[in-house]
Amino acid sequence: MRKRVAAVWVAARYLLVGALTGLVSLFLLPVLLVLLVVVRPTALRRLHDWAQRERTRVAAFLGRPIPEPAPPQRLPDARGDLAWLVVHGLTGPVLGVLGIMFPGAALNAVLVPFYWWAVPENDPVTSPYPVTSWTGAAFMPLIAAGYALIALLFTPWLARLQSRVLGALLSPPPGAQLALRVAELTASRAAALEAHGAELRRIERDLHDGTQNKLVAVAMHLGIIERALRRDPAGALPLVLKAQDATSDALAGLRGVVRSIYPPVLSERGLDGAVAGIVASCGVPCSLSVADLPRAPAAVESAAYFVVAEALTNVVKHSGATRCEVRLSGTDHLVLAVWDDGHGGADEERGTGLVGIRRRVAAFDGTMTLDSPVGGPTTLRVTLPRGA
Repeated sequence: MRKRVAAVWVAARYLLVGALTGLVSLFLLPVLLVLLVVVRPTALRRLHDWAQRERTRVAAFLGRPIPEPAPPQRLPDARGDLAWLVVHGLTGPVLGVLGIMFPGAALNAVLVPFYWWAVPENDPVTSPYPVTSWTGAAFMPLIAAGYALIALLFTPWLARLQSRVLGALLSPPPGAQLALRVAELTASRAAALEAHGAELRRIERDLHDGTQNKLVAVAMHLGIIERALRRDPAGALPLVLKAQDATSDALAGLRGVVRSIYPPVLSERGLDGAVAGIVASCGVPCSLSVADLPRAPAAVESAAYFVVAEALTNVVKHSGATRCEVRLSGTDHLVLAVWDDGHGGADEERGTGLVGIRRRVAAFDGTMTLDSPVGGPTTLRVTLPRGA
């Protein structure tokens, strides 16, 4: 019974708020119609923003998300939002009154015995019959129970009906949703290609500027040793040792490049173990928390590893933080968050590696959110699909 009473309260509150937004929509309807003629782009944006607020409210009541369509550029693109505005403006206030009528009547019937005697005799309380005596007032609790029973059945049903109708009007049509998904996949593919190209350029730069130069140095040392062996074989030993050191240095650089492509520690210790190594070597005191983290495909774990590495590099270089934390979790999706207590104000446009992180995440059809108010703290949250 407690759940049903709570459901009535939630439904009545939803319908009451809907009545208020319906009145606003009814007022906005003629205003937007005029604006659509005079300043169409501005009117379309305002209509989309207002409809998006209602999308969020209806989705919260339905318990499922309502996809947001792309902001309309032309009037035909806003047909769904316009239809919602008309329907909600005309029916929202009416349904709101109907929704709270029976709960309100039940509450009033309960209170009638406490105040009927204070009402003038020529204008008695009528709920649903005139109450002019204590005998009439004594039956009010039964009337209240009847109203409450109707409210238990009617108010939640009315709220569900309204939310389903509005949800259908606010949802993008299947074709538009498919087109939006195609656009998202196209952008994701472009981001993947850009990230791939950037990674290839980085590998080429590391090989050219580091490993290649070290191998050239090895070749030069071997040439010097060859000439020394012809002239003074006994004095060639120090040159051989130098060549050996140069070779070791070149091999170390080559291993570094290989590790930057796919760190072997990922396959050996898993993502949590690999990230633990980054956390341990972080220049800012850092902690790691892991919850429900099964193994993911190698490409996904590699992307998550480099996201954490880049994020912690940003923390050390730019945040001014005294401590930070890395959190890993997720069974359906791989979720990672990097938090720091720095001065905040992180901005992707200032070239702090965030653009690279977003591109790397977008390549896997993942999402990245950044919360970094001025004064801090900063939280970077990344979600990666495990099936990527």
